[in-house]
Amino acid sequence: MLTIWGRLSSVNVQKVVICANELGLRYERVDAGGTFGGLDSPEALGRNPNRLVPVIRDGDFVLWESNAIVRYLARRHGAGTLWPADDRIAADADRWMDWQATTLNPALFGAFWNTIRAAPAERDAAALAASVAKTEPLLALLDAHLDGRDFVAGPHSMGDIPIACTAHRWYGLPIERRRHANVEAWLARVRARPAYASVLTYPIG
Repeated sequence: MLTIWGRLSSVNVQKVVICANELGLRYERVDAGGTFGGLDSPEALGRNPNRLVPVIRDGDFVLWESNAIVRYLARRHGAGTLWPADDRIAADADRWMDWQATTLNPALFGAFWNTIRAAPAERDAAALAASVAKTEPLLALLDAHLDGRDFVAGPHSMGDIPIACTAHRWYGLPIERRRHANVEAWLARVRARPAYASVLTYPIG
């Protein structure tokens, strides 16, 4: 059986759990990271020397890095569904996964940190404003891409999962933000899927 280590409030753990849910996989999730700790033991370091979650074990195979895990599970168990059958659509979904990891998530992080994670006395208003200023054009870009599309790359696929987790975090922040109607409609569509519903209601943190 698949084992997933990581706390469900982690945006990266959410990706993996949603993916497993979409695929109908049986799994055990073990709380780890954040206030749960559990990342410094020799056993945990043997799974992931980076001291981060998520980590999975599938039989005798151990894998870390959330988007790599989503790709692995989608390709292994979701050929033709989460892993699109058309190579070009699969590449498009893969591209949007990389965009989430390398562009959207880093831009948004300062807003998340300075509203949710940092203690009030340690929050940096300038860093918060800079993060919002970086994130809004990216959401506008995504909004334009989603115009006339239900999902980011063809039918619902692995490409939607990471961006939906980050978008869920963005819309949960106590900040003023612009309206992006296509993004909001897309996020409502994915949140309505059973695989997402029990995960993206979880408090961000």
